[in-house]
Amino acid sequence: MTRSVEAPTDFAELFDRHAPTIHRYLARRAGRQVADDLVASTFLVAFERRASYDPERPDSRPWLYGIASNLLSRFHRDEERMLRAYARTGVDPTGDDGMERALDRVDAAAAGRALAAAVAELSPADRDVLLLFAWASLSYAEIAEAVGVPLGTVRSRLNRARRHLRSALGTGGDAVDGSVAVRGSAMVAWPPVVAAHPIEEGHHG
Repeated sequence: MTRSVEAPTDFAELFDRHAPTIHRYLARRAGRQVADDLVASTFLVAFERRASYDPERPDSRPWLYGIASNLLSRFHRDEERMLRAYARTGVDPTGDDGMERALDRVDAAAAGRALAAAVAELSPADRDVLLLFAWASLSYAEIAEAVGVPLGTVRSRLNRARRHLRSALGTGGDAVDGSVAVRGSAMVAWPPVVAAHPIEEGHHG
């Protein structure tokens, strides 16, 4: 990032490294068509702001996800509609065939719909933190950097989301914990952070 200030063409290296994963994350949340535009906008903003990037940051990924999340905020209503559509129909609106693999240990048609409905009920702030952890595989510290909140706020939002999802599913946590597949797959994790392993800071799945 620092090098690209003096050599703008070097910025392409950052795009090649991070654009595919950021696109997958955005597509899961807003659909592929919207993701195309958001990825382009994310890297345009990053390019324009590259001179302000803190060179002490060892990894530009949280910074890029922060830009993407800010741009995504205007699409929260669309995201909620997608989740509720999935909860109602059982059809993954992202069209990603990873759903069946992600939920291969549960009844995907029933559990997936219930989980999607529960995620749709989360506040945008809690959903952001939840999905940055689950789909972008950011650590607690990286999420805090991406969304611009204290580390303790990240912890409390994740814990609140976890409690809500368990309560909404009426399982007390046991059935949910045993049913969720690895973090990082498409639509994985309805709920993503209520997995077989407890949420731990720095865990990337």
